Amino acid sequence: MIVEEVTLRAMRFHAIVGILPHEREHPQPLEMDVTVWRVPGEPGVDVLDYRRLHALARSSAEGGVAYLETAAHAIAAAALAEPGVFRARVALRKPHVALPGPLESAEVVADHTAPEAGRAPAGT
Repeated sequence: MIVEEVTLRAMRFHAIVGILPHEREHPQPLEMDVTVWRVPGEPGVDVLDYRRLHALARSSAEGGVAYLETAAHAIAAAALAEPGVFRARVALRKPHVALPGPLESAEVVADHTAPEAGRAPAGT
């Protein structure tokens, strides 16, 4: 079986991110990677439209993100609905985290696989 891996890496958005009062008032940077795995050539699926993946990421960010975990899982689940996609991995990074020490970012990763993906043809 041939599998394609497609990644949109380091998408950047300004969004309401977090649950603290000041986080709910002021947009902050949010960085996101979305990777999907698909089987090319499935009926009606020639290529993956990158714009659709970017739109999933953008709409999540624009809607505001209380918890990185919730947003990452929602985006991964939506990406699985794209034609031919059987696995989706979403990494969300929040650079401005108030912790007592140096920190580049906090990151949450959600990795979803479609239930039928475990039934690969014999010999692949």
